[in-house]
Amino acid sequence: MKAEKNIIGRKREINLLNKAYKSGQSEFVVVYGRRRVGKTFLIREHFNHKFDFYLTGLANGSTEKQLVSFNSALITQTNSDNNTDPESWFEAFQRLIKELERKDSKQKKVVFLDEMPWLDTPRSDFIMALEHFWNSWASSRKDILLIACGSAASWMINKLINNHGGLHNRVTQRIKMYPFTLGEVKLMLRANNVILDHYQILQLYMVMGGIPFYIQAIEPGKSAPQIIEELCFRKDALLAIEFPNLFKSLFKNAQNHEKIVYALASKTKGMTRKEIIATTKLPSGGSITKILNELEESGFITGYHQYQQKTKDTYYRLSDFYSAFYLKFIEKNRTYAPGTWINRIDHPAQRAWSGFAFEQVVLVHQQQVRKALAIGGVYAVDASWKSKKSNPGAQIDLLIDRRDQVVNLCELKYSLDPFTITKAYADNLRNKIGVFRAETKTRKSLFLTMITTFGLVQNEHALSLVQSSITMDALFEIINE
Repeated sequence: MKAEKNIIGRKREINLLNKAYKSGQSEFVVVYGRRRVGKTFLIREHFNHKFDFYLTGLANGSTEKQLVSFNSALITQTNSDNNTDPESWFEAFQRLIKELERKDSKQKKVVFLDEMPWLDTPRSDFIMALEHFWNSWASSRKDILLIACGSAASWMINKLINNHGGLHNRVTQRIKMYPFTLGEVKLMLRANNVILDHYQILQLYMVMGGIPFYIQAIEPGKSAPQIIEELCFRKDALLAIEFPNLFKSLFKNAQNHEKIVYALASKTKGMTRKEIIATTKLPSGGSITKILNELEESGFITGYHQYQQKTKDTYYRLSDFYSAFYLKFIEKNRTYAPGTWINRIDHPAQRAWSGFAFEQVVLVHQQQVRKALAIGGVYAVDASWKSKKSNPGAQIDLLIDRRDQVVNLCELKYSLDPFTITKAYADNLRNKIGVFRAETKTRKSLFLTMITTFGLVQNEHALSLVQSSITMDALFEIINE
């Protein structure tokens, strides 16, 4: 392994890989996450592209072709001279065992099987052979590091992590890869000589999130609106053609996953499980629970705990920025004309979207919010809340329920300038705080916290209502776990 000079962030993942490599036993590590999130890049760079065996599954390849690819990789990477292709996965893994046993090195032997879901073709018995490889040989040794990687979340979760057969509880480490934070995106852009201020990086993040593959496509010398125009709206641009095959490549029977994503895209404040079922017409039961879990594990949706409510009242939001932006704008602009995005900068629909997208940015940077509020050492639970009784009602997208008898009620506001609390908005805030206290009957102190792009205008309303205020700059803080 080498210095991590080519890797942005990923300290947690690197530590877990190092721990598995240095442990005194064989390790079965599963690395999964959303497509394009950088799983393969991390593993290749971390191990300096040096593996004792490395195989990538073939998309839509037959069992025969997968086995041909396996044997070709084995011949190239080891001393194997067996030119006949294996007839089954059992035979293939036996050949791998033979070559690994020839190695005299006392160091861990690293076996990296990338895009593993593609290897598991129908009636191939791949999983059964993998079980036999691990249970009958690798697990009894101390020098094997098996890394299974893949984007097809449903397969990775159900066939490996939650396996109820021969691989039950055999995975020793699971590494879920998350998109980059704002701070990590800034580092990646700087590494690529793309120099943008925080506001422009925020705009890009609201469109494509922290997906490294998308960020890598950004060229220097252009403003955020120009970048969005070129990557999203020009014919055959990367983000104009990405969505149609996105879910098909990740999920079996992806049409039901897409139905839920479309439903959540139509209601930016989120939906309960019951509301999702009513909107999509999908049957209630274990199948929708499974789909929601797969979408959440893949990073497309996020379930938010409702304050003082049971789990069944969890609100789900579409948290994949690119999917939300695609369904809101790109899908509706089939014919490109210059200025498609740039000319919409002050359009009401664009302003409304910006507000909701900024809320989502804050929600995925809650650690940064806590650090900015100097409560990182205080046990707290993040939640949302929606009035069920009052008229007019009230909703709080983010509250921080702290053990030190304080609840931060967070208001998230996106604006081009310092945000001004008007008298009408101040009245709305007072009503919201009053309704929250009355309905929840909390005895904790309520601190109104404003999270804005450029801060607050310090007028009489801000001074009388707001206990704490942070700007988008705080969201760029890099927090290493």
